[in-house]
Amino acid sequence: MTAPRRRSRRHPLPLPSRIKRADARVAARINRRTTGAVSDGFWRTLTRAANHGKLWFAAAAVLVALGRPRAAVRGLASLGLASLVANLVGKRLVGGERPALTSIPIARRLERSPTSPSFPSGHTASAAAFATGAGLEWPAAGAVLAPLAAGVGYSRLHTGAHWLSDVAGGAAIGAGTAIVLKAVAPAVRRSIRREAPTAQTIELPATATGEGVFIVVNPGSGRGVGNPAPGPLLGDRLPQARVHELGDGDDIGEVIAQALRSEEPPTVLGAWGGDGTVAAVAHHARAAGLPLLVFPGGTFNHFAKAAMLDTVDSTLAALASGTGREVDVAELEFADGSTVTVLNTASVGIYPSFVEEREKHEKRLGKPIAALLAAVRVVRRGSPLQVEIDGKPRRVWSVFVGVDRYYPVTVAPIERRRLDDHLLDVRILFADGRPRTRGAVALAFGGRTDAFVARLPFLQGPPALDARTATEITIAADGDDPGYAHDGEASTTTPGAPKRLRLRLRPSALRVYSPRE
Repeated sequence: MTAPRRRSRRHPLPLPSRIKRADARVAARINRRTTGAVSDGFWRTLTRAANHGKLWFAAAAVLVALGRPRAAVRGLASLGLASLVANLVGKRLVGGERPALTSIPIARRLERSPTSPSFPSGHTASAAAFATGAGLEWPAAGAVLAPLAAGVGYSRLHTGAHWLSDVAGGAAIGAGTAIVLKAVAPAVRRSIRREAPTAQTIELPATATGEGVFIVVNPGSGRGVGNPAPGPLLGDRLPQARVHELGDGDDIGEVIAQALRSEEPPTVLGAWGGDGTVAAVAHHARAAGLPLLVFPGGTFNHFAKAAMLDTVDSTLAALASGTGREVDVAELEFADGSTVTVLNTASVGIYPSFVEEREKHEKRLGKPIAALLAAVRVVRRGSPLQVEIDGKPRRVWSVFVGVDRYYPVTVAPIERRRLDDHLLDVRILFADGRPRTRGAVALAFGGRTDAFVARLPFLQGPPALDARTATEITIAADGDDPGYAHDGEASTTTPGAPKRLRLRLRPSALRVYSPRE
């Protein structure tokens, strides 16, 4: 190995000789290894991606898309401070010569060799600072970003841009800066007032005792999540309401039809259960022209939360005051002419399996890691579907359709913020001409991350995720029945032939009790 050139000027804090010898031994060992064109290209691409912090700004955008702006801000603030310390302090106090270009294998060399002082590695300082800062705000993000940051550090050794001591010093500066910044400027925890749903408030029949209310209760919903027993609670709070607890073999449609044929038909239909139960009751409420009363008795209660019905008390307060909203729904029509009402989402493909797998792990691992693990598993096990979307043949992993817009822009979004967008939110995860890795990344983290991954070697290609809006979409299977899912309920068979699903937006088609704010 050619010895590094020495500068004529002396540095106030030169590195000890034993560290320099260790640097030379490590560099010689790395340079002797034959790693191949693929590996060399990967490390050069990774180190270029980290130039000027581009990689970490992209990571910050992903964090914001995942609903974690604090982690993004903390990471970028740590990066900025670490960059200042590394470049304005570290390089001036220690500096030193970089490895001699002649000692680096030609296939690993960068197009432009850095000319600034060697110690510390600014790339590594920025990487460690962002990963540590984001991790201090959201530990799951730190677990995901740490291997990426370590990869950036190694890329500086692999490409011959730095010595081991430079990388170690940069990592220490980056992590230390993030920790100090956290101690000096801890996150401010403020209670954030939720905004009311965007649909305008309307007047609905008001009752504090339950007069005229018929409630369908699914006793199997929300088991093990601490929901109160519905029978005693409803009997105490709404003594005049009629309550039907579903038993084995009960059909919700027939139960409601009997109530409507009774001598005193209800003026309000209620549902106690999860999204599937609520959607089934909502279908019959629409048909009968009656308002819907929703009790959040399921595990996740996505529709109830969108309508600000987080608790039983909020539902009862809305009923007592007679306040509600007209909200958008979708109508899912099959080839045999039958229809169901969709409150939240409908999908075909691996989306339901992905959500189920993610929810198994997210409490233990956090959403990002759980999402990545679930995406890898379902894409590895699954097979793409050959379908026609609005008459165009496509090969896809999944098609997701949300009623109104959902956030973030991923294949499996989490939050619905509006009830009156008057549109369908469509996310299509394409499989044609793209590696399975691209499908897994887009499924877990969305289009922005996929766009970055598409620049890596052997993963290039068109976007894997297409996000669009529409008021109607038709999906027809070309081959085996793909099945479908809506509002948390999955089916392996699609009614009628051919196997076709048509979703149409029905704006402001359902009246739902909801508090004013």
